[in-house]
Amino acid sequence: MCLFLCMIRQQTDTFILLGLLCFVAAAQTDIAVGSWGIYLPMLAGFILSQWPALTFNIIKHRLTPRQYNPAWFIAFCLLLPLTLVFFISVLPFGGNRDAYVTITVFTICLQLFFFINTWWQEHTATRKRWWKISFEKGALITLALLSVTFATMAVSSMGNPEYHKFGILLLGFEFDIVKVFLNFDTWLAIALQFMFMYGCGYLIFWLNSRILVSKILKERGMLIYCLAGLASVAIFYPIVGQLLAWLPLNKLLGGIFSYNPFKDENAYSFLALLVVSLPVILALQWYAQNNRIVSLEKEKTQAELDMLKQQINPHFFFNTLNNLYALSLHKSDQTPDVILQLSDLMRYVIYKGQEATVPLKEEVQYLEDYIRLQEIRLKHRLKLRFEQHLEGKDLAIAPLLLIVFVENAFKHGIEPLEEEAYLHLYLRADEKGLIFICENPAGEATEGQEGIGLQNLRKRLALLYPGKHKMVAGRENHTFKAELHLDWS
Repeated sequence: MCLFLCMIRQQTDTFILLGLLCFVAAAQTDIAVGSWGIYLPMLAGFILSQWPALTFNIIKHRLTPRQYNPAWFIAFCLLLPLTLVFFISVLPFGGNRDAYVTITVFTICLQLFFFINTWWQEHTATRKRWWKISFEKGALITLALLSVTFATMAVSSMGNPEYHKFGILLLGFEFDIVKVFLNFDTWLAIALQFMFMYGCGYLIFWLNSRILVSKILKERGMLIYCLAGLASVAIFYPIVGQLLAWLPLNKLLGGIFSYNPFKDENAYSFLALLVVSLPVILALQWYAQNNRIVSLEKEKTQAELDMLKQQINPHFFFNTLNNLYALSLHKSDQTPDVILQLSDLMRYVIYKGQEATVPLKEEVQYLEDYIRLQEIRLKHRLKLRFEQHLEGKDLAIAPLLLIVFVENAFKHGIEPLEEEAYLHLYLRADEKGLIFICENPAGEATEGQEGIGLQNLRKRLALLYPGKHKMVAGRENHTFKAELHLDWS
């Protein structure tokens, strides 16, 4: 049971695809005799025929962005069609070719739906716009489309003895545009009456959503809500029933609504709409409330990040002023060039530091420029080793993360020393993640405490990479070692 629940949670797409295969197999078995001896072999055949899709859904969470598109193309554009051809031509239980073709088409459509849904979930602004259309106006748009469709079917079926006899019209699955054009006034009248019929149902939904649930249920509780719902049924069902009975379309369709507006069935229909719409309304309100909570959490996270960035910038400017002060004391000829380089570093902090991510190569270049400037103002020689292993294109990282380790190394480990110091940096990054290690002499200030830079860095990592980072910093003999792991998969 636990394995089954774990599969639903972690392999939802695979679970849905298996459900589709089971449904089609059950439908085909029902058409036949209807026995497990037919169902199980057919289901096994469907599963084997869709193995490329099932395999892709199982492994797609482990694919990198560069691997995803080629894997999708191979699975659905090459392997799936080839497997379909093999099954309908070779295997003995591939005799029902239509079923195998249908299930393959359904599988491809389902994968396209998964892709569109993922894109929709990732684009918040687009999702919000469509959400407003879908649940504030979408119901009315859908009802209008249904009214137009049924009006077209009604006009197209008129005069056809198969559907229209004894003065009663049955809606046939007929779409005669020429007939609609020639009888446009009739079509328009029928469409408006259908809209009125569906509008009565929408009015009940609106009453339940905007008044009964939003006001009474939230403020007065379930018992008062039930009583108010029954009161609404008692007040409105005769009125709505009478209006629907007066429609000319009601007579044309054979009296689908009772001419007696006080019939119990009218009350039951009104009550059924209230009951059926309640879980839908609660689900929509829960979704809207959840979106508001997520939005507030994102705003809070962004505010915390902005506050931490504001603490980083003054820290950098203090170090910059110290550098300029040291150079001015030495009256160095390099001062103009150093000021120019410092302006480039400040430009990076001010502009790039406000972005969500920056190319990793730019962050590394910033580290190297910063180290070169620090070497100029050091009184002693620095043994620098910087190993870099960058694999993959378009690697990106949140700005001003790695520099904290280097600043901390110079401030607490390298600058206080009178003799030769060392700085060992190791960076490895690919599309799955990043490892950064910084080793420097351990000064007295690094024992048992962290500077404000490392403390802020831990807070930023918790906000930027929650559950996908590991930072370890501490003293080992006479060396201070800081290590950062980021998981980008």
